[in-house]
Amino acid sequence: MAGTKQIKTALISVFHKDGLEDILKKLNSEGVKFLSTGGTQQFIESLGYECQKVEDVTGYPSILGGRVKTLHPKIFGGILARRDLETDKEQVKEYEIPEIDLVIVDLYPFEQTVSGGASEADIIEKIDIGGISLIRAGAKNFKDVVIVPSKAEYPVLLQLLNTKGAKTDIEDRKMFAEHAFGVSSHYDTAIHNWFAK
Repeated sequence: MAGTKQIKTALISVFHKDGLEDILKKLNSEGVKFLSTGGTQQFIESLGYECQKVEDVTGYPSILGGRVKTLHPKIFGGILARRDLETDKEQVKEYEIPEIDLVIVDLYPFEQTVSGGASEADIIEKIDIGGISLIRAGAKNFKDVVIVPSKAEYPVLLQLLNTKGAKTDIEDRKMFAEHAFGVSSHYDTAIHNWFAK
């Protein structure tokens, strides 16, 4: 396979947890380490898997009512680091940044919140910042990282894992990146449309 990469560490930050069980089981059987926050981390541990807290990596707790959890150089550095660039490798080592090979995101349900007739304050809180940033970072660095940008992509990832194990080639990662920018584009369009009204 061209540009084959091994998945060693997965960052999982999702709103909807359903549908993750089979993926977690397969990743765990392949020796992949889990990194997560809050409810997702508790969900992973409830299934009997070890999961490192993002805050243990960053040294910061989730702050501002959960508005800031993953937004930190140790997380984004781990996603955006170019594995074949010597200066990036040196900085990853210097700042003790863990390399993140797989990012699984399921964004706050903005459109459902709007259509459910929620208050403006509730709608604003459903504008995802960390998740959308993780999606963009993972997609930008598709040369090294697999980005799964929504629950709709879980079956695609599971099929890939069942076929190839915890390995992906460049075509796989580019496909996920394309889907990721589709998800972020749709999400931002929905937010823009709400503001425009």
